[in-house]
Amino acid sequence: MPDCLIQPLPGQPSIPVRAVSAADLDSVLASLGPAARNWASSARFTAAAGSVLSVPDADGAVSSVLFGLGDTESQEPWSALLAGRLATELPPGTYRLAEGFPDPAAAALAFALGAYRFTRYRKSGEGPKLVLPEGNDGARTTAMADAVWLVRDLINTGPNDMGPAELANAARDLAERHDAVFTETVGGALLSANFPMIHAVGIAASPSRAPRLLDMSWGEPTHPKITLVGKGVCFDTGGLDIKSSSGMLLMKKDMAGAASALGLAHMIMATRLPVRLRVLIPAVENAISSASFRPGDVLASRLGLTVEIGNTDAEGRLVLADALALACEETPDLLIDFATLTGAARTALGPEVVPFYSSDDKVAEELAVASREASDPLWRLPLWPPYLRMLDSKVADINNAGSTPFAGSITAALFLSRFVAPGVPWLHADIYGWNPAPRPGRPEGGEAQTIRALFTMLGKRYASA
Repeated sequence: MPDCLIQPLPGQPSIPVRAVSAADLDSVLASLGPAARNWASSARFTAAAGSVLSVPDADGAVSSVLFGLGDTESQEPWSALLAGRLATELPPGTYRLAEGFPDPAAAALAFALGAYRFTRYRKSGEGPKLVLPEGNDGARTTAMADAVWLVRDLINTGPNDMGPAELANAARDLAERHDAVFTETVGGALLSANFPMIHAVGIAASPSRAPRLLDMSWGEPTHPKITLVGKGVCFDTGGLDIKSSSGMLLMKKDMAGAASALGLAHMIMATRLPVRLRVLIPAVENAISSASFRPGDVLASRLGLTVEIGNTDAEGRLVLADALALACEETPDLLIDFATLTGAARTALGPEVVPFYSSDDKVAEELAVASREASDPLWRLPLWPPYLRMLDSKVADINNAGSTPFAGSITAALFLSRFVAPGVPWLHADIYGWNPAPRPGRPEGGEAQTIRALFTMLGKRYASA
């Protein structure tokens, strides 16, 4: 459990945090007495959404805190993470949520998400701590917070410390934590096991960073089969179609899809959702050497389709394709993949909103509802079949790169769709995995996108399985 959250204990001393709307501010201040009212007036506290006011006692110590809800009648549906500001605005101390919070569990989660700090290379000072609200599902809140912190830690780690082997270690540790089964297929064994595209993308890296396929299984075999696939490109130079220096600066986050798959898996296993879970992660480094795959190469795939390489910087879809083909061999009830796949997705929707694609309308509708409920923004884009012509090849079954600059995120999703078996409900999230600037509940740096929405959706769908 993140150390910013504390289990409630009888008689535990803590400072109350009261949520107040703009409409109720006057009555709340009146109940607190003239000193508090004068303090709020001098601080010009108007209960604006996300505002925080520490109210001192006679000795100047913090006696209580007011948290502004703003105009609740016009509040945006994505405002649930506003309580994350408490973690950055409050001084060190132990706090508890008092009256006024519409959803205390959501506020506690937002606090935990806002309290995250990446401390592997640089320590930070002690921050405030929050007592988990009583009467709420603390196990679910802590599992979600723990999962998001895990994802952020993995993404934020320098690529020298987070290669394919280190990513495998993280997956193995998670499997051991939840008594899951873990295996990996490494290096030349990928060829004999029929994962030719994972091998081709990763073989240019040094032996210590050899490509591999990570495979984790958990749960009862009789439960609904849920398979998660995460793109684990631990660093992406672009290959022989090399990226610019500025284009490589954030490429440590190109394994955010793998991190997200592990984060969602942790939520599922920690709360013991009744599903049979499988996690597949193709973990590679897209490096440059004499062994690099080349533009114009034609690669075999696990599914049997041949792929012409139009661009070596479109490598993520190649490793995902082999993993998706493997996933479909056991016909899962739901197949979900995560990938930092295209810059086109950011051009279309920016860094905060994740485009997703689905072959199943019911799954897409459920996720759209869960997205709003979890304040985890996603937006469905179409799998537009006519655009498959943009991936035509004259020498192979398909090209890995579009023939035009148009619809880059859609054509990438369409490429993946060729490796998903007909009839398998499938969902693809083209994530960014990064916060370019801090916001409430979302510090700058690596970010776990889509997994809170998906966990909310899966909980509703399979809780009674």
